[in-house]
Amino acid sequence: MLKVFDDKQARRVMELARETLDIEADAIRALHTRLESDDSVARAAAILFACTGRVVVSGMGKSGHIARKIAATLASTGTPAMFVHPGEAAHGDLGMVTAQDAFIAISYSGESSELLEILPVVKRMGTPLIAMTGKPQSRLAQLADVHLDISVAKEACPLNLAPTASTTVTLALGDALAVALLDARGFREEDFARSHPGGALGRRLLTHVRDVMRSGDAIPAVSPGVPLAKALLEITQKGMGMTAVVDEERRPVGVFTDGDLRRLIERVQDFSRLTISDVMHPNPRRVHPDQLAVDAVAVMEEFRINQMLVTDADDKLVGALHIHDLTRAKVI
Repeated sequence: MLKVFDDKQARRVMELARETLDIEADAIRALHTRLESDDSVARAAAILFACTGRVVVSGMGKSGHIARKIAATLASTGTPAMFVHPGEAAHGDLGMVTAQDAFIAISYSGESSELLEILPVVKRMGTPLIAMTGKPQSRLAQLADVHLDISVAKEACPLNLAPTASTTVTLALGDALAVALLDARGFREEDFARSHPGGALGRRLLTHVRDVMRSGDAIPAVSPGVPLAKALLEITQKGMGMTAVVDEERRPVGVFTDGDLRRLIERVQDFSRLTISDVMHPNPRRVHPDQLAVDAVAVMEEFRINQMLVTDADDKLVGALHIHDLTRAKVI
């Protein structure tokens, strides 16, 4: 293993790491204390909740990176939002902003020239302005309809120069706003899934049984009177490790699986006179096409089964589901 630091240097690294975490944790605790006697977050949240357009978040440098994250968090939790670079805004992108929007400007000094150049235009449009600064007397803070104080006693940087504790506080306050708005909007798991269709939660909450079930000729099914040998051929051909047993109306009356066959071999030597109705399990478990696929997973896990039948409102067989189908669809 490559050793970069000697023991003294390694101890110094760990000392600074712990000190950084302490400073940033203290900064967030100080923010928490300030909010006990300050209703600015509630006023800012009210502006954002009432916004009929989008929340535009802007900042330069490190504040710009935090602004992007805040915009992304708002957008993914039910508050339409976007990031606008203040430099680009001064050269045309300000056209994205309307009077129906709300504007969050982030600058620790409150004196960012790029922001101060565009904010008079934002104000003239009548767009509400929320400022996040560490300087309540700054020009940006004075322009704002609501000022959110993100001041810190010191940065974690040993030189007290690089934005560290201040960006942590800003990000935490942005998260606090997003969570407050999420709750006010009644935002739920289903809403989150709709904005994250490519994620695991999206797949779990948006995938229905009909999306992953096998249908048509791919469904293994036989009638109750067929010989067991013919039923075994159906199991082999359809590759689901089971077959449904259905009546004349195609309603399931039973199911027979590979596991049932193995257990049957232990008890019976001669299969030639058996029909599938002699050995099937009656009243098989089933789900409906419109149920969530995760509901089928729950039933499979509860009863330790790998296959399920899918029936419509008239209890007619319309599909079949294997645990592998759910795995391929990344529902599990």
